[in-house]
Amino acid sequence: MDDFDPAPSPEINARPVKGRGAVGNVDHRFTNETRRAVDDGWQQAEPSLPQTRLHVDSAKSIISRNDSPDLGFDQSLNPYRGCEHGCIYCYARPTHAWLGLSPGLDFETQIFAKPDAPRLLREELAKPGYVCSTIALGTATDAYQPFERKEKLTRAILQVMLETRHPVSVVTKSSLIVRDIDLWAELAGQKLSHAAISLTTLDGPLARQLEPRASAPHARLEAMGELAAAGIPATALIAPLIPGINDHELEKLLAAAKEHGASSARYTVLRLPYEVAPLFRDWLNWHAPEKAARVMSVLYDLRGQRANDPNFGSRMTGLGHYAELLRQRFALACRRLALNHDWPQLDTTRFVPPPAGDARATRQLSLF
Repeated sequence: MDDFDPAPSPEINARPVKGRGAVGNVDHRFTNETRRAVDDGWQQAEPSLPQTRLHVDSAKSIISRNDSPDLGFDQSLNPYRGCEHGCIYCYARPTHAWLGLSPGLDFETQIFAKPDAPRLLREELAKPGYVCSTIALGTATDAYQPFERKEKLTRAILQVMLETRHPVSVVTKSSLIVRDIDLWAELAGQKLSHAAISLTTLDGPLARQLEPRASAPHARLEAMGELAAAGIPATALIAPLIPGINDHELEKLLAAAKEHGASSARYTVLRLPYEVAPLFRDWLNWHAPEKAARVMSVLYDLRGQRANDPNFGSRMTGLGHYAELLRQRFALACRRLALNHDWPQLDTTRFVPPPAGDARATRQLSLF
């Protein structure tokens, strides 16, 4: 792990990179000048593969709050910025633009860890005015991405949750979650935890193209089964549904989730905010050129003739006839499989704030 050096990665040729989601680095919306690679005929060697770097994010606070009516939670916590899973469709990619980095390959190769997250969480929970409500982990990154194996920030956060009896939920694409099944199960025994496993496709080759460093589909289903067997409420999040790419798998994904212990399910339709739209178009042109025009046409129809619809109520599921068809298919499949649409309600009455003195004791004292 090194200190943050706010410099974008070197220019990378716009071609698929093995093990990465984005085709290359795109300019973000805060860029004052545009750089383009120019082929002068002298370039003979293949461009070097982008290396993953872990930086320190010296965050001053750790809990984010929102009042969005369609999210289902009002507090979230992200122990990392960026995500090595490299899902091409990730709606969080544009957050790297705030760091002066590209939402393209930079988002999946320049990762920021928040080593102070457990301490900051303890301090915020100890504040006199804190009101307990479920904290969602991994809303703008995956809390169980590969670096978590070594950093163990998510595990440390769960230990704070267990100590304070605070309700917590997570959405992940990683089978690494089973490493912490002891903590998730103990929390679940007090109605304090819930896990959602994100499923996109059962097709292995397609998964490697869409989300190259996330756990394989079968590994996620096996993880879901282990969570359910341990008494942890498990939800299947079918996300995102992409017309012409994976939407035909909706019923199969739900059936597989039910078979592996899921008690509830939800779905979302692909969102293309800011720089995600050109990144996804490039991905289509490389991996599904024969479908690209049709896929984008249906997506624009779902979004009111725009690349992205930010409006509450429609941004998750889309607009129009195709969106209604998806809604009906999902409802019928869930009814047939006895899958709930709502996530379980967690208990907020057990919360015990950490002693304020303990929180202050972990903070460096002022010199003045």
